[in-house]
Amino acid sequence: MGEVIGKEQLKEELRLKNRILVEGINVNPEIFQHLDLGNTIQEQVNAMFAVDHHAHRGINFPSCMLFPHGFRVGFRWEKASPFELMYEDGRYILKENGKVVNENVVFEKRPGYYAESTSDGVPMATVALNYGMKHIFVSYSNECMLKEKGQDYLFCNINATKDIYADAQNIKWKTARQIGETVARAYAEDNNKVTISGGFIPERREVDYYIDVAEAIQEATGLEDFNGTATIGAPADFSTYEKYKEAGYRTTATNIELWNENYFKAICPGKYANCGDRSYWLQALEYARDVFGKFRVRSTFVAGIEPKNSLLEGIEALVSEGIIALPSSWNVNVGSPLEGHRTPTADWHFDVIEQTVAIYRKYGLTWDLLENATAASDMVVHDLFRIEEGIFL
Repeated sequence: MGEVIGKEQLKEELRLKNRILVEGINVNPEIFQHLDLGNTIQEQVNAMFAVDHHAHRGINFPSCMLFPHGFRVGFRWEKASPFELMYEDGRYILKENGKVVNENVVFEKRPGYYAESTSDGVPMATVALNYGMKHIFVSYSNECMLKEKGQDYLFCNINATKDIYADAQNIKWKTARQIGETVARAYAEDNNKVTISGGFIPERREVDYYIDVAEAIQEATGLEDFNGTATIGAPADFSTYEKYKEAGYRTTATNIELWNENYFKAICPGKYANCGDRSYWLQALEYARDVFGKFRVRSTFVAGIEPKNSLLEGIEALVSEGIIALPSSWNVNVGSPLEGHRTPTADWHFDVIEQTVAIYRKYGLTWDLLENATAASDMVVHDLFRIEEGIFL
């Protein structure tokens, strides 16, 4: 019989994952010459938001580490981190303040479709990112028009990511056909969930584009229900949500980011100016819920900018109304207006996650609904939810 893993043992490893995501990892990039990166091992593709704390144009990093009990840990480079990845005796070893915490680090394998190209020659690895656990993520654009208006979200680095990495990694606007072909190829490898997202663009153009993408995916995969999430801002016309559902999307995401009204206005000036105040976003989310169904709509919060009590108030307010609220731990990104600031401690974030999972269970959210309404199902909040529900795989 295999080793029986207890809940507390899983939680301990999850706390380590949480600390790594908050603190990042220090590494000398030269050690990756020993890794078959970009061939058998999946590399980072900076298609939307670069997650490393230092720019590294022309230097590749692995996208993800795999921990012994199944946790996926995204790689984030931070030179000041207490965690250090080293290459010793033919193995990658992870240390925390000099103490070994993982003596044989394993990296995620590169999916087969990453080596293929669309019919017009675009590498599929730049069209749909492998998020693990059968999820793929399409960033149709790697730019946001809010920059031109001086209305960028202060935590966002989408335009900076394009400036640093787009040419080096050949990342461009994706056509509906490119997306359809790539999703079909990824689904042939047993993936079954796709999220479509991108920078802020005019609403009418966005609606037409998302419909074209849905049709292209349906045609390429042969699936009427392709388990897709459309990520959009709060629309001027709420009936827009009905168009997305009719087009074939199973779920939708409208990310409010911050609950406190004043923080929202100050940190997300573009969302406030172009879409409205918090009450308007709530109306949009509730309308979307009525169209797509209970817990088939999600809204992400950037956890760590506003006070904890405000954040948790917002999470419970949405979840109690049948809307999935996700606390995404604030990762201070290169090129964002808030670059150089610090996210709260790992303990702060883990406490938010524990309280969020308690809220999920209080209001009857199930794993299937949580997984299908989110872009990735390997966030710390997902992992803890599975542990508490006894369904950790």
